[in-house]
Amino acid sequence: MSAIKKYEPQQEEILSAGIDIGTSTTKLVISKFSLMNMAGGAHMPRIEIIDKKVLYRSPIFRTPLLSATTIDMKAVDELVKKEYQSAGVETKDIQTGAVIITGETATKQNAQEMVHHLSDQAGDFLVAAAGPDLEGIIAAKGSGAYEYSKKTGKTIANIDIGGGTANVAVFKSGKLCGTCTLHIGGRLIEFSGNQIKSISSPIKALFRQWGDPFSGMREGDSRNRQEIKSLTGFMAAVIARMLNRELLPADQPLLLGHEPDWQEAIDAIMFSGGISECLYHYEAGTPATAHYDDIGEILAASLRESKELAQWQWIHPDETVRATVLGAGTQTTEISGATIHVEASDLPIRNLPVFQVPFRHDVKDGLKRMHESVQQALEIYDSQRDGQNFALYITELPYLGFRDVQELAAAILDAIRIKPNPEQPLVLVLESDHAKVLGQTIKVQKPNQRIICIDQIKVEHGDYIDIGHLLQTNVVPVVIKTLTFHH
Repeated sequence: MSAIKKYEPQQEEILSAGIDIGTSTTKLVISKFSLMNMAGGAHMPRIEIIDKKVLYRSPIFRTPLLSATTIDMKAVDELVKKEYQSAGVETKDIQTGAVIITGETATKQNAQEMVHHLSDQAGDFLVAAAGPDLEGIIAAKGSGAYEYSKKTGKTIANIDIGGGTANVAVFKSGKLCGTCTLHIGGRLIEFSGNQIKSISSPIKALFRQWGDPFSGMREGDSRNRQEIKSLTGFMAAVIARMLNRELLPADQPLLLGHEPDWQEAIDAIMFSGGISECLYHYEAGTPATAHYDDIGEILAASLRESKELAQWQWIHPDETVRATVLGAGTQTTEISGATIHVEASDLPIRNLPVFQVPFRHDVKDGLKRMHESVQQALEIYDSQRDGQNFALYITELPYLGFRDVQELAAAILDAIRIKPNPEQPLVLVLESDHAKVLGQTIKVQKPNQRIICIDQIKVEHGDYIDIGHLLQTNVVPVVIKTLTFHH
């Protein structure tokens, strides 16, 4: 009697949520991904995301705050619940996506708590991410800058300016060249009626540096002081110097984190974020055009008038104020499958730090350094030895024969014996397609070892990953993120 061949579904759909809690505004999108096996019947399955469709876009809400330093978690919760209802989805339907806490909101006392709370409440597998570099990258994907760089081969800088920060990501031919973040945004000076209501600390530091009459500016002064226009003009000039990698010592109060770190000359620029909405008015006629009492419109006018910024070609974005949330909902997920070895009961896994172990195309050299690598990973991610797990990202592997795989499995098992909790799942991420064979070999050598071994995923040393439930197509969604809460 011939064996009945088990039918494997080769196409499926998953739902993704993107939630962006920004300095000024909070918004949400629900998207649908279609996954399909792109390999022929006789080949190794290769599951890819073939279609991404935005099903629902929320209105744009003011970000709920309890005070200048605290996010109103209850109000954010309510808002997300209500929007899920409007979209006709339930928490259990969401399989991937990202919560991004952006701009000045990431500096709030309870930002980290908010993100972890939401990723538990808002879906089965929802990533929590914050940090200016990641925010800039995701906004560039949502605005269309990333696609533009892929299509044209040009170097484009996406400048995403919201209420508190300008997050810049530079792409060339679809490859990230570098990032930079500046304290430039609409809400750095806020108004109430005809008076200045608040001046943020980076701006106060700048005014002190400039001396009179700026250092004398106070809350309660007239909103029509000409110094405000001088400030937004300076901000536009700082953006231009940053794009040319020529920041001056005088610009330092506006730099958040590292200097611009790309090498390429920029061909074109694109603006996204709330300030770009002031430039382009894509949301005209929607509740999003609510009037904000801050320097946003003045800053947008200074960008438009800037002679320094006119040296680049300006490309219109696909999205303005929704760029980050669309990037979060549609661009953060990758698929690892076909050649993976996972134990479904250990999934999903969230917020796992990644430690890179480069083999430099030499098996012997890599094996020798395996112990030292696990030791270093422990010192960085589990210095208190309380069992924080991490993933080992094994890169630059040469061709591996049967014996090499055996030796690699043995070296990994030997090295992880120093972990305080060696029984926890061993998580391996491979650059090359060796996950299945390596996972199975480790299982043979140590049958009780819990193991999750995935490949075809590009991560960076120091990134964090989330690995979702095993889908029907025998793949797992993987979300890669840079978790940096800046202070």
